[in-house]
Amino acid sequence: MKKLIILAAVMLAASATMAQKAPKGKEKKPEGYLFTNVKELPITPVKNQAKAGTCWDYAGTAFIEAELLRMGKGEYDFSEMFNAYNDYMDRAAAVIRCHGDMSFSQGGCFGDLLHVMERYGLVPEEEMRPGVMYRDSLSNHTELSNMTNPLVKAAASSASLQSDADYQLLALKAIRAVHDVYLGVPPEKFTYKGREYTPKSFYESTGLNADDYVQITSFTHYPQYSQFAVESPDNWRHDLSYNVSIDELLEIADRAIAEGYPVGWDADVSEPGFRAGSKKGFVVLPATDAKSDDLKGSDMAHWMGMNAQEIMDEAAERPTPQRWVSAEERQLGWENHETNDDHLMLIYGTATDQMGNEYYMVKNSWGSYNSYGGCFYASKAYVRYKTVTILIHKDALSQEMRDKLKIH
Repeated sequence: MKKLIILAAVMLAASATMAQKAPKGKEKKPEGYLFTNVKELPITPVKNQAKAGTCWDYAGTAFIEAELLRMGKGEYDFSEMFNAYNDYMDRAAAVIRCHGDMSFSQGGCFGDLLHVMERYGLVPEEEMRPGVMYRDSLSNHTELSNMTNPLVKAAASSASLQSDADYQLLALKAIRAVHDVYLGVPPEKFTYKGREYTPKSFYESTGLNADDYVQITSFTHYPQYSQFAVESPDNWRHDLSYNVSIDELLEIADRAIAEGYPVGWDADVSEPGFRAGSKKGFVVLPATDAKSDDLKGSDMAHWMGMNAQEIMDEAAERPTPQRWVSAEERQLGWENHETNDDHLMLIYGTATDQMGNEYYMVKNSWGSYNSYGGCFYASKAYVRYKTVTILIHKDALSQEMRDKLKIH
C-alpha cells in the first residue's frame, strides 16, 4: 500500500510538471510590439534611394510632398534626380572655389533641398526618373561618383583653370557632362496635366516657399535661441539652425504633428537600437544604464541582473524601459563622434506601445523593407538622443517660441 501511495505521488508530480510545461511547439509567444497610433498625417508612397547616398533628397522631397498634402494641394511626385543633379553641380563648384578645402560627396542636409527648389525649381518624377540612363528603375550613383570625384579633385587642386568663350570653366562643363550621362539632362520646359511649365514656374505653381521653413537643433556649445551652422561635413552650405533645449525640440516636434505639420528628421542611425529593430519596424533606446535603485518596486524590476546585451536582445523582441538622456549626454555623443549626421527621414505621426512608451512614426527611403512598408516607429527616447536637426514650417511653432527665436 505504501508503495502504491509513493507511486501515485510520483505520477501526480510528473503530471503537474507536464501540465506546467506546454507541449513542444505550443509555447506562448511574446506579444512583441503593439503600437497605437495617436496622430497620423498623410504622406506620399515610400521610395527607395537604393545605391545613392542622397537621403537628404528623398527625405526632403517626401517632406515637401507631405506639406502639399497638408496644404490641400493634392498628391505630387517630384523628381529626386533633378534635385540631386543640381545639388551635385552646386557642390562641385563650391569645392573648386575652396581649392578642395571641403568635401565633395553625395550627402547633404535638408537645406540642400530648400536651396535647389528655390534656385532651380522642381520637376515631376516622370521628367527625370532614377536609373533610366543605365537601364534600371532605381538609383545607383556609385559609378557616377567614381567618375566625378577625380574630376572635382583635379579642378580643385589646379593652379589655373581654363574657361570657354563665355567665361565658363571647362572643368565644370566636363563635370556637368558626366551628370548628363548618368542622371539625364534637366528639362528646360515640360508639360504637366496639360499645362506647360519651366522648373521654376512649376515650383511657384505649388505654393511652396522655401523661406517658410526653418531648421531646429539642440546643442549646448551655442547659446539657446541663437542660430548657428551645425558642424557636419554634409552641411556644406553652412545652413543655420535655431538652437533650443532638448525638451523644447521635442515639444516643437510634438506640437507640429498635433497641428498637422510634418517634421523632417536628420538623425544618427548607427545605434544598436536602430540596427536591432529597424527591419522589424521599430527603433528604440533601451535603458541599459538604469540604476538598480530606480528599478525597485517597478515594472522595470525584471531588468535586475541583466547586462547591456541581454537588455538589447529583449528590446529587439518586446517593449522595454527607455533611456532618457540628459542634455550633457546628448552633447557628449556629438562631441565624441558617437552621434553623426547619418540619415534624413520624415516624421509623420505619433504613437505609443503597450508599455506606454511614446514614439514617432517615421517614413524612410529604403523601399518596403519591413512589415510597415518601409516606415517604422522611433521611440521618443531615441529621437531625443540622436536627433541632429528637424525641419518644420515656421507656422508650426507656437507664438511663444517664435518670439524667443525672433521669427516673424
